Amino acid sequence: MKKYTIPLTLIFCLFFLWAISSNLLPTMIRQLMKTCELNTFEASFTETAYWLAYFICPIPIAMFMKRFTYKAGILFGLLLAATGGLLFFPAAIIKEYWAYLCIFFIIATGMCFLETAANPYVTALGNAEGATRRLNLAQSFNGLGAFISAMFLSKLVLSGTHYTRETLPTDFPGGWEGYIQMETDAMKQPYLILALLLITIAIILFFFRLPAVENEKQSQTDKKEKLIDFTILKRSHLRWGVIAQFFYNGGQTAINSLFLVYCCTYTDLSEDTATTLFGFYMLAFLLGRWIGTLMMIKIKPQHLLLTYALLNIVLCGVIACCGGWTGIYAMLAISFFMSIMYPTQFSLALKDLGIQTKSGSAFLVMAIVGNACLPQLTAFVMHQNEHFYYIAYFVPMICFMFCAYYGWKGYKIIN
Repeated sequence: MKKYTIPLTLIFCLFFLWAISSNLLPTMIRQLMKTCELNTFEASFTETAYWLAYFICPIPIAMFMKRFTYKAGILFGLLLAATGGLLFFPAAIIKEYWAYLCIFFIIATGMCFLETAANPYVTALGNAEGATRRLNLAQSFNGLGAFISAMFLSKLVLSGTHYTRETLPTDFPGGWEGYIQMETDAMKQPYLILALLLITIAIILFFFRLPAVENEKQSQTDKKEKLIDFTILKRSHLRWGVIAQFFYNGGQTAINSLFLVYCCTYTDLSEDTATTLFGFYMLAFLLGRWIGTLMMIKIKPQHLLLTYALLNIVLCGVIACCGGWTGIYAMLAISFFMSIMYPTQFSLALKDLGIQTKSGSAFLVMAIVGNACLPQLTAFVMHQNEHFYYIAYFVPMICFMFCAYYGWKGYKIIN
């Protein structure tokens, strides 16, 4: 495994970068509610624009990488996502919601390249027995990016003020237009930082030779092999993995994306307090990844997945019945127990796929489209029941039931 240390380190950086991108979305939802004067449900379509790319693009991306290499896909994704980040500067001039939705789609397409390549690459770069543990370790860097995004970058964006046209102080410099411009400009800085990081990693990877893995070597020698193989969905453990990933992603993003809205709108916390709590929320996620990776040395991944999913079903029930500060504490615990679900389900679903791994990876990444619809359903229920907003968390509770089934029976390789 020592020969893979440097390439794995570089790939781990990708997990860190796409976590920053996706975990800025809850902050951007809160900010766009101010700058574009949106309600909770309208602002939730920020998530739709971002995650819709994960449904549309994985199959073309898998075909691209099958025709070329993992490295080519990673480089293209890095540069595309960086371009999207830089587009925040002209968007600050336009100040239209549709412009931001287009930008999020572009960034997500670039990140989709990274995710479609990096997840299966990590599982293949080493012995098969350690694939799940290796992917959880890689995803712990995803947790680190999420923590930095929530605890620090969110504070660059959110000013701590939330005026309306009626409550804006009469002596505010530039009046309403001045306030909107100030809040709009605040969104540019974290995406400039992200774009520069993406370009830097792209330059390093361009000059570094990534080792070809076994399924990639086989793919290159078999010219008759299909660029995308839909028959792979006949494998039950992959099919159930795709279903479990759809519901897991939707449930996780519903809780993540509405965390700041829950804190600021429904429990009347200040933006500064809410972002600090969001930082702790992501810290719990990061710790869960590290601890879960260590626990997998002794505990089978599917058993840990089942246990964590059952605990999150109970915790979602607590939020749905209690709300308030009790709900916030429950969400902190949910974040810890969600931590190992995505990489564990991903690696279990890719087992025994051989040269069909890239096709399997594409379908698993497509399942992230759950982020484009289930959070919106949660936001809609929350918006329609403002006095009993917490009942919306029955939606992610149902999502975790599918994860529990996958850890119980769905993961088994039958055919």
